[in-house]
Amino acid sequence: MLKVHTKQLGTVAVLCLQGQIVTGETESLRAAISALSEVSSVILDFARVSTVDAGGLGVMLGLREQAAAKGIRFALMNVTKGVSVVLAVARLDTVFEITSGMEFFPVVQRERRAPAAMLAPCA
Repeated sequence: MLKVHTKQLGTVAVLCLQGQIVTGETESLRAAISALSEVSSVILDFARVSTVDAGGLGVMLGLREQAAAKGIRFALMNVTKGVSVVLAVARLDTVFEITSGMEFFPVVQRERRAPAAMLAPCA
């Protein structure tokens, strides 16, 4: 079962994912993204994702397209080695923006006043 926890940091939403993004297990991800409002960026944190299958990739592509249509930046963060291999084999490693996440928070990063937990991965 895929678990999704959302952290909203200003207009950036970080979706902390845990489990597998596979066929039949993606409804919680779709629902979490549908529930977002007034965001400029959505980051999926993959630190605790063990597996992604073709159905999961299809859902992620659809969510990326929906975000782009609304002018929302869509990125992946903390992509594990296994998921990275799946993205490369499917030739989607150049389609999805894969980020460290830090470029989404330049003001917080410069001011150094925010707690480290805000920028820490979900793991």
